[in-house]
Amino acid sequence: MERHNHTAMREVTEFILMGITDNPGLQAPLFGIFLVIYLVTVTGNLGMVTLTHLDSKLHTPMYFFLRHLSITDLGYSTVIGPKMMVNFVVHKNMISYNWCATQLALFEVFIITELFILSAMAYDRYVAICKPLLYMVIMAEKVCWGLVLTPYLYSTFVSLFLTITLFTSSFCGSNIIRYFYCDAVPLLAMLCSDTLELELIILIFSGCNLLSSLLIILVSYALILVAILRMNSAQGRYKAFSTCSSHLTVVVVFYGTLLFIYLQPKSSHAFAIDKIASVFYTLVIPMLNPLIYSLRNKEVKGALKRTLNNQCKIPT
Repeated sequence: MERHNHTAMREVTEFILMGITDNPGLQAPLFGIFLVIYLVTVTGNLGMVTLTHLDSKLHTPMYFFLRHLSITDLGYSTVIGPKMMVNFVVHKNMISYNWCATQLALFEVFIITELFILSAMAYDRYVAICKPLLYMVIMAEKVCWGLVLTPYLYSTFVSLFLTITLFTSSFCGSNIIRYFYCDAVPLLAMLCSDTLELELIILIFSGCNLLSSLLIILVSYALILVAILRMNSAQGRYKAFSTCSSHLTVVVVFYGTLLFIYLQPKSSHAFAIDKIASVFYTLVIPMLNPLIYSLRNKEVKGALKRTLNNQCKIPT
């Protein structure tokens, strides 16, 4: 059934993003907070990409995946952050039809890719701890590139399919998006036609992406835990666990937030809480990830010191 009759339909050429809040007193403080968050995100993730490229001791599979994790973090936070901050300084935060579609498509590419890069990192830790003698054979350069390129290609396919399907449908009624970016869920509510089929497609893709990547992580860490418990040395157990601690922290924070958003019952699904959780995983987590890996990782801190010392040397 159609939601609106034909006379209610009109061509939508732009949307209005309502943003996080319409409280005028909060606009300036929130702009300052999110500007700092975004600048730290850019600095941290660009620094991680640069560091893992420049320092030869970080040319390992683990840091290869970390580099691409930083790229995806920087990608989706940049797609969302600057445009969201505009909403704090303008009366109406307009976004064109084409840019709204582009924002949705790019966000989906980066967020889906991040899910599977995190699962690839878990698999990498499994091989390193459970099959150390075969590590460099199993995690060869071709394998690492395959584990990174496959998520990029898959996420691009899913993103284009969902975005094209959504934006080739007709929008009618209000063009106000009650969110801080062009997300599929608020856009679905603005379609003229029945959205049941499209909702089902989005649910299937979202569920499969989230659960399949999480399953890989859970299985990998279950096998890692078994291997650690079988170790005779307490020092060996500590060393094995410490190599996973940063990744495990990132996984718990990232997946915990996503599961909190998507597994809430409809009856208790407060829109304001959902919006806060979305801000956390789209803007705060990309800032936290490089901090977690730099503060909890001796190799990264050592590489940073070496790089800074090399840059500060005065040629004679």
